[in-house]
Amino acid sequence: MKLLFLACLSPKTGNHTTADRIRSHIESAGHTCELRDVAEFQSPAEVANLVCQHPPFEGALAIHLYRAGRLLMDVQVPFGVIFGGTDINEDVKVEQKRVVMEQVLRKARFAVAFTDKMKKEAELFLLSNSGKIYVQPQGIQTEVSEKFCWSEFLRSSGVSSKHVDELHVFLLVCGIRRVKDPLYLVKIFSEWHCENPLNVLVIIGPKIDPVFTVELEAVVSRTAGVFLAQERSQQELHAAMKKCFAVVNSSNSEGMSAAILEAMDLGVPVLARDIPGNAAVVQHDFTGLLYASPQEFVHQSQRLLSDHELRERVVNNGKRYVEEHHSLKHERETYQQLVDVLQ
Repeated sequence: MKLLFLACLSPKTGNHTTADRIRSHIESAGHTCELRDVAEFQSPAEVANLVCQHPPFEGALAIHLYRAGRLLMDVQVPFGVIFGGTDINEDVKVEQKRVVMEQVLRKARFAVAFTDKMKKEAELFLLSNSGKIYVQPQGIQTEVSEKFCWSEFLRSSGVSSKHVDELHVFLLVCGIRRVKDPLYLVKIFSEWHCENPLNVLVIIGPKIDPVFTVELEAVVSRTAGVFLAQERSQQELHAAMKKCFAVVNSSNSEGMSAAILEAMDLGVPVLARDIPGNAAVVQHDFTGLLYASPQEFVHQSQRLLSDHELRERVVNNGKRYVEEHHSLKHERETYQQLVDVLQ
C-alpha cells in the first residue's frame, strides 16, 4: 500500500522524530510511506492533486488534526489521524479550528491519542464516537553516541568550570518556541546558581521560532548560571542527557514529551512542570518530580540533590514505567494494524 504521511517536520523536533518512527513502523510491514512536511502545502486541493498523481496514493496519515489533518479533507482515499498536544491543549479552544478538527475526525477511519486523558478530552470536545479513537503511547528507544565528550559539550555551551565533574547540570530539552517556555525558570535558577555556583541550567534544542530565539539568547547572555547549547544529533543529545544531573521540562503545553520519556529510559531523573500532558506520564515522587512554580522547581531540585533514595527511586521507577508502557514493539504492532484499516 502506498501512503502519504503529513506532519510538521521542523528538523530535530519531537514531531519529526515521532513521524520518522511511525513511518519506519509502517514500512517495516511492507508498505510505502512518503513523509511530507505540511509547510509544503497551502491548501487541501494541493494535497488532493498530489494523492492523484501516478502512481496514486492509496491512503494517508497525519499528525495533528488541525495543522495536517485539515489538508486531507479533499482527498478521495481513506486516512487516519494522530492527535498532537496542540490539538487538545490549544486549538480546541478556537471555535474555527475546533469545527475543522471535528470534520477531520468524522472523515478519518481512525484517530490515535497518546494518553487516555487525551482520548477522553477529544471525546468531550470533538467526537463522542469512542470506538474510532485508539490510545497508543509513544514508543521510546534511546541511543547514546560513543564519541560524545561531556566536557567539550559544556565548554561549547559557555560553561567554564575547573570542576566539571562536580557540576549539577540541569538540562532543559525543548524546541525553542514560546509554548515550551524556556524562560520560565531562568530568573529563579540564576538566583539559585549565585547561591551555589555548581548548579547550572543548560537549554538545548532546535531554534524553531527565530524571533523568540533572539529574545532567549539576549536574556541568557546576561544571566548567570544559565546557558544555551547548540542543537545536537539525537545520539549526542541522549549522551548529554545521560551525563546531566536531571532533565527539565518547563512547557506551557505538552501532548507527550519524548524528552521526558527518553530521560526515564536513560536512567535520568525528570523535573517536569505540572501540566496535564506531563502529569499523564510523570507520577510525582514515583517516576519523577512535578513542580507548579519556579520556586517549587528549586525546592524539588534541592530534594533531588540531598535525597539519594529519592533519586534512586524515581530513576528506577521511571525506567520501569517506560519499559512497561512505551514499548517500541507494541507501538509498531499498533500502527501496522491500523494501516490495515485503510485498505
